[in-house]
Amino acid sequence: MSDRRRLNGPAGTTSPPVFTPSTGSAISPQYRSRKPNELRKIFLQTGVVPSATGSAYLELESPPRSRSTVLNTSSTIKLSCSVHGPKPLPRTASFSPNLQLSASVKFAPFATRNRQGYVRDSTERDIGMHLENALKGVIIPDRWPKSAIDIAVTVLEGEDDQIDGDRIVGVGLVNMLAGCINVSMAALADARVDCLDLLAAGVGAIVAGPEKPLRILDPASIEHEAILASCLVGYLPSRDELVEVWTNGSSSTQGANAGISFDEMLDSAVAAARGAQTVIKEVLVEALTKTKGGTKKLSHDHMNDVEMKT
Repeated sequence: MSDRRRLNGPAGTTSPPVFTPSTGSAISPQYRSRKPNELRKIFLQTGVVPSATGSAYLELESPPRSRSTVLNTSSTIKLSCSVHGPKPLPRTASFSPNLQLSASVKFAPFATRNRQGYVRDSTERDIGMHLENALKGVIIPDRWPKSAIDIAVTVLEGEDDQIDGDRIVGVGLVNMLAGCINVSMAALADARVDCLDLLAAGVGAIVAGPEKPLRILDPASIEHEAILASCLVGYLPSRDELVEVWTNGSSSTQGANAGISFDEMLDSAVAAARGAQTVIKEVLVEALTKTKGGTKKLSHDHMNDVEMKT
């Protein structure tokens, strides 16, 4: 009879694990199979959360892996967004002539290589702040006085960055913010919230090429050896305005040496935003067509009650 007060080892013999020696980087970069101006395929769908006023789901295509790596790396992004409101503020709140917007981003515990906690950290608060600033530039706030709207984005899978020693380099967070802006805009449109324009976000970057740095659209960290600079924009196509700009890297130094200026990298990000806006527009038009065709979402008043039997 075994002793239940102890943790008994295995009955047979075991072999120690053998690990592959690391080369200093957890992610093994692979060659980019896409053209410099080609975007990854985007899957977007609205109306995925019935209990929310508006919702959307966004997923980016994952490039094929050309070589095996020690760690299971991810180069795709999966986001879910739900919009609650506009809803009235509590009676104890002071009068506000404009809509009170609140946007938050939360990583699922299994979203990244390192398990995330249940309390929002500085990265999630930073991305949520940039998302809120971008959405404030497109929503018409004076349509709903003394009202509030809550936008919650859940990151189901995040893009991994390259690791250079103790420093994280790449565009994983920048691509994630762009995806958050796009999925939030689709969810706002699904909630029938009045906006100035159809907001879209895109990322442009300067990467190290075989001879000289190149200017590309929609970069992925796993596809490049080194990303010198990156730029994200929140773009309003009809008004030709920018509501959000986020740059990373030494674009002035590297761009000057390569003949690529910051304005050119900014134009690449705007071109990527135009491509994402095309996808958002097609998805919303398709959803509107289905709604007019009679496939409306059933409300709780029209649902049949289920009788529970013992």
